[in-house]
Amino acid sequence: MESHVQRLVDQTWEKFSKCDLSQRLMIAIAGIPGSGKTTLAATVAHGLNKKHHETMHTQFPNRPVAPDPSQPDIAFVVPLDGYHLTRKQLAEMPNAEEAIYRRGAAFTFDAQSYLELVTQVRKPLTPETRTIYAPSFDHAIKDPVLNDIAIPPTARILLFEGLYTALDADGWRDAHALMDQTWFVDVDIETASQRVAKRNFAAGITQTFDESLARTRESDMRNARDILDHRLPVQEVVPSIDDDSWRSDEVSRLEDELEADQEGEDVRESNLRQARMLRMDSIAALAADGVGM
Repeated sequence: MESHVQRLVDQTWEKFSKCDLSQRLMIAIAGIPGSGKTTLAATVAHGLNKKHHETMHTQFPNRPVAPDPSQPDIAFVVPLDGYHLTRKQLAEMPNAEEAIYRRGAAFTFDAQSYLELVTQVRKPLTPETRTIYAPSFDHAIKDPVLNDIAIPPTARILLFEGLYTALDADGWRDAHALMDQTWFVDVDIETASQRVAKRNFAAGITQTFDESLARTRESDMRNARDILDHRLPVQEVVPSIDDDSWRSDEVSRLEDELEADQEGEDVRESNLRQARMLRMDSIAALAADGVGM
């Protein structure tokens, strides 16, 4: 998988190098539950930011290789999790019982708000461009938090990751058309089922693994089939791997770098968010909250 990731980092950096100062490079990363798209997005973003800082250090040797306030990151991950409908919104739907049970299906997301964000960040950058904010998902309250993810003017490469970023449906379709590229993390249904069931069982959602597997096939893989049956064109199909083994090495390396780079100082929230994303797939966290089951 490392070679695939490095190839994606290198080719994305090459595409970015051809952008002028008014352009952002925008990439959507899609995949079914359990495919590893969250880990891929965080790992690629980390690789791109490392390239950026190394390049800046080569051009300006007196600048540190590590991130600092005068040399901010340029690659940011925007997860789709913040566009879940709230529990209140689900409870007010005509099919409330089904919507609550199937939270994580495409119809339980706010596709139009996602499209509005993508449209906003797609606009050319100017000296007047301000920080734009996206929602996050708070696992403590089990609902989205508005304006929680900052996308500053210095964010030049945006990686949007989520189940439905390549879905051929209203809202998602228009957002997909605004991307420079779309990647799809490919995994077979059975492998994904086993991964999600194991995570859900470990999170205590069910009392037995068999129960978790049955529920995964009934709900998560129902969403997976919808994603596969209605997938828009993509430029990259990335083979999935066992993301636990991938993540362990990457998290260890990233956390070591953060400690070395920021010893004695507060680590910036953007880097902490990257480390947390690498440490735990967002779908696993949502499963622990009863989301996306």
